[in-house]
Amino acid sequence: MKQTTKLTLTALMAALCYVAFSFLQIPIMTPVGKTSIHLGNVFCVLAALLVDGVSGGVAGAIGMAIGDLLDPLYVVTAPKTIFLKFFIGFITGTVAHKVFKINEKEGKSLTRAVFISVIAGIGFNWVFEPIISYLYYGLILQNSEKALSYLNVAKWITTSVNTVLTIIIAPTLYLGIRKRLNLNEKSR
Repeated sequence: MKQTTKLTLTALMAALCYVAFSFLQIPIMTPVGKTSIHLGNVFCVLAALLVDGVSGGVAGAIGMAIGDLLDPLYVVTAPKTIFLKFFIGFITGTVAHKVFKINEKEGKSLTRAVFISVIAGIGFNWVFEPIISYLYYGLILQNSEKALSYLNVAKWITTSVNTVLTIIIAPTLYLGIRKRLNLNEKSR
């Protein structure tokens, strides 16, 4: 893949991460604070599938961190977001491109590899979002009340909904646009 194409796709996915997180979210107020259902992770994962793990991670980290920085309710979470979103993309892309070599696959083996790759990356977020959030607020920001809120059931539920949406939407988008972008190795 040409560097300009790689850079363009990464920047586009970063912008889509921002838009999906900032404008296409369903905010949910809980007794312990705000959380939301959003599609930002979809484009982080999509970038990792289209380009590679680092590009997916960078797209997610930049797009979602900008969303955090521009929202007064999320501004303090930007460092945590950068870490988590980078690793969603990095893990997804590494599994997809290094382990499964998705650019060389077709048919059912491609579909299976894409879904497993997405589950690996977004599964990391599902497990570590509450844990990292708890540690971030408790140890770094010294806010034990806010740290404990991340162990709240409502936060786990929204993280789970975001996870399921990403597992369904990102591979479907990738499989739909892959041929149009001519990304498989055989056609180069």
